[in-house]
Amino acid sequence: MKASRRRAVAVLLGIGMLLAAGTARASRDIVLPRPGQVGIEIQGGYGALLKSGELGTDFSDGATIAARLRYRMRYERAIGISFENQRFNIRTPEVDWPAGSGLPGRDHINVVLSGIEYYKLFGTRTPAVKMLIFGGGLAQTSGKTVNNEGFFPGDGTYLCGGFGVERFLMKSWALDFSTRYSFVFLPDDHVQDIQVSLGFMFYASY
Repeated sequence: MKASRRRAVAVLLGIGMLLAAGTARASRDIVLPRPGQVGIEIQGGYGALLKSGELGTDFSDGATIAARLRYRMRYERAIGISFENQRFNIRTPEVDWPAGSGLPGRDHINVVLSGIEYYKLFGTRTPAVKMLIFGGGLAQTSGKTVNNEGFFPGDGTYLCGGFGVERFLMKSWALDFSTRYSFVFLPDDHVQDIQVSLGFMFYASY
């Protein structure tokens, strides 16, 4: 990754470490979620493909945006639904693709992950809730060439694992930092994807 991209990832990681170091006692202005409450979240972040498989060899890193729903359960657990749109830029600009064909080269691909996640929570009565994340679901891929024509590498499934921190700031609003490793299975390829994200989570009360 370029220096500016490395700095962006370092900033997100630093924020995550600060969130994890939150105080052990909740402020009077914080209303911690109870079992049965649903959280709604929007996250932005940055990610990179490992150099494995055809797409991982050809495409590098880029921005991501995600929307998530999280349902708090008893015994420090939660389940959720996750939708992520990840963009990855070409590693080396292409004159044409396939090579020698005279057709326009590729510019970027988008990977959309839609799935279910399970969270094991720690410290749910403190303003800094830590979590382990496990999930899986459907993966859809599409791309654009340098002249904005579409191409479609194929659809498949994925599995993911990671960790995160919800740092409550006021009422039922929290900053949510998370990082995930995903293994994406496509019909003729596989992709390994690492994402770092930061966003706002709000738990609806009733």
